[in-house]
This record gives sequence, structure tokens and C-alpha cells, in this order.
Amino acid sequence: MKRHYPIIIEQDKDGVFIVECPLFKGCRSYGYNIDEAIENIKEAIDACIEDEGFVDQSTFIGIRDIELAI
Repeated sequence: MKRHYPIIIEQDKDGVFIVECPLFKGCRSYGYNIDEAIENIKEAIDACIEDEGFVDQSTFIGIRDIELAI
């Protein structure tokens, strides 16, 4: 059986891609390119599923940037 999991991809100031799956607390990984980061988060999600079991999936709505005055 295949399941779809949302991931969030960001790039830090050093160019490293940070990826997380918001369905699992602390499920994060990284890679030096997007493909590597995605392969690494797949392994991290598999580990989270082994530890926590499957989770009910929420419906992904989207991600937005917001502006704050600081």
C-alpha cells in the first residue's frame, strides 16, 4: 500500500535543504540537494511509522509566507 505524506522543504543560508513531515513530531532530515533531501525524509518517515505507527492524514491546504514587522 502506498500513502502520500506532505513535506516542507526549506533551504538554509548555507544552501542545505531542510525537509520535515509535519504529521510526525520531530520528523526532519536534510540533503545537499533536493533529491537527496527527499530520499532522506522518506527514510525518516519510515522510521517514524515504525516508532509511532500510521497516523491519520490531514488534508493538505498549503503553505504561505507572511510578513511581520520586527
